[in-house]
Amino acid sequence: MSELVVNQLKNLAKLLEVEKTEDFTQYRDKIQALSLDQKKKKGYCWYPVQVDKSGYTYGSRAFVIVHFHKYKKYKSQFRPGKIVSLFCNDANVKHKDLTGVIHYVDRHKMKIILNSTDLPLYINSGLIGVELLFDESTYVEMEKALEQVTYAKTDRLAELREIILGKDEPRFSLESAQYANQNLNPSQNRAVNAILDSYDLTVVHGPPGTGKTTTLVAAIKALSEKEKPILVCAPSNAAVDLLTEKIAELDLHVLRVGNISRIDESIIQHTIEAKMSENPESARIKKVRIEAADYRRKAGKFKRSFGAAEREERKQLRIQAKELTEWASQLEERLTEQIILSSDVITATLVGSNGRMLKDIRFDTAIIDEATQALEPANWIPIAKCKKVILAGDPFQLSPTVKSFKAKKEGLGQTLIEKCILKDKNVHLLDVQYRMNKVIMEFSNQYFYKGKLGAHPSITDHKLFPDDQIIEYIDTAGTGFEETLDSETLSRYNKGEVDILLEHMYQLTAAIPNFDAYSVGIVSPYKEQTRLIKRTIEEDEKLIAYNNIDIDTIDSFQGQERDIVYIVLVRSNPKAEIGFLNDYRRMNVAMTRARKKLIVIGDSATIGNDEFYQSFLDYVDKIGGYRTAWEFMM
Repeated sequence: MSELVVNQLKNLAKLLEVEKTEDFTQYRDKIQALSLDQKKKKGYCWYPVQVDKSGYTYGSRAFVIVHFHKYKKYKSQFRPGKIVSLFCNDANVKHKDLTGVIHYVDRHKMKIILNSTDLPLYINSGLIGVELLFDESTYVEMEKALEQVTYAKTDRLAELREIILGKDEPRFSLESAQYANQNLNPSQNRAVNAILDSYDLTVVHGPPGTGKTTTLVAAIKALSEKEKPILVCAPSNAAVDLLTEKIAELDLHVLRVGNISRIDESIIQHTIEAKMSENPESARIKKVRIEAADYRRKAGKFKRSFGAAEREERKQLRIQAKELTEWASQLEERLTEQIILSSDVITATLVGSNGRMLKDIRFDTAIIDEATQALEPANWIPIAKCKKVILAGDPFQLSPTVKSFKAKKEGLGQTLIEKCILKDKNVHLLDVQYRMNKVIMEFSNQYFYKGKLGAHPSITDHKLFPDDQIIEYIDTAGTGFEETLDSETLSRYNKGEVDILLEHMYQLTAAIPNFDAYSVGIVSPYKEQTRLIKRTIEEDEKLIAYNNIDIDTIDSFQGQERDIVYIVLVRSNPKAEIGFLNDYRRMNVAMTRARKKLIVIGDSATIGNDEFYQSFLDYVDKIGGYRTAWEFMM
């Protein structure tokens, strides 16, 4: 056991505790300390709500659909996937709170999948509400995984720990797999061969547009011919859903495990709940659970006269309910195990890989995609369940969010895949990108990837029209378009830059008769700016007609691409402060979303003092893409 590695992990555990404390402190200060009326006003609570519908979803879990009459009066912070409490404000009701996960929110309506097989007795009391909760389940799983890997001594996890973090080198099969897929390029085929040949660890470094998902799916197909099930994970539900969809296209039996309320509707058929519901045994299990719930309701009914006979009756009802529940659980566990073990691939989030259904399952191989978007402790959750691991991602794109400045400064923000790439632990770079015109690619290629990337011939020169300027930088310096801080959201916006954006779009739509045939993305680092842009375009008579325009933050656009991308930088101030624009990976993500045209709007006097942004301004000037905002203000 390497003492240095173990000490690193112990320190990581301390930093994780610092982060957890900071996360909870922010939640407490923002939500928990507020009164009910304050929570409603700020959008963290709906009260009172009315139940429109209730019942049981896949896996016999209870659900409720509620609506909030006064939704127009208040903001809403509720989002799909958030953990909430369904509470009762009646002082006479005991055991009032139930937790659940939001399935969807549609203006005044919300569907909640409850962490219960029973609906609460107070469901129609008229005094119920919904409140956002602090979710510590992710921290609990990360803490357990860190402890497990730190104190592993003679098992496979201890070996992997020393290979991934220590001085031990990854090992390979003496007989090369000789894998060759005509649909993959040489670097992709080399990566798949490395995955097949490895006994321990393979790192797939996939810059934007280089076909990382395509490569991983090809490797999964090849691995499935020798082993099953394969565990495939990613940090977010959206990334897991995409992998599930791509794997299913190869006719592999893929099972998507996780909270069904966080899974996209398009792949519900691959979930364990859906597969269970298709099994004839499922109807029997559901019938038993409903019967058990009925006994519990009868046992909990209020009786004006309550003597020995009534007490004995209640006791027997509870015994029957317990026996039926245990029987249903046994039947469900047996059916679940059958479905899991018959699958070729199991997909889940990092935390979900150790959920109730997979807790005791071990795998030969775990593949972790988007590994650069997860804290290191989260990566250890699936690694602790496997014999070998494949880490895939790009350390030059967005990193995981760390709320504690202290924890980030002391190393919590450095991901596991970054450590492996720095130590050159069987790293394979995918070096051909299939997304961007070479002019868009080249700045990132030189700055982040040391010039190692090439553009595939099919896209190297693609553009909107023959004489188009592929990259434009519109400089607002000297215009007086300074940023504004929203006092409530503490996010920034720049009205002047939105005006320039609109004027440029007017000119572009006039130059391209079939403008609506191209996909358009408008991104900004600041959420308040995206809100302003959305409102402005929705009220614009010329642009509202186009349905091909998507607007969001840069972070939300990672993994996506558009023909035309606008980046609105916002920052413009006398002190040349650029805030979190100093995370250059965010800018790398933004620029590499564009296929055919990239337009950046910003203040060179503010961003030009930074070496990275000055390099970008020099590059734009070199290719003839520099423009001034005054051109759009006549």
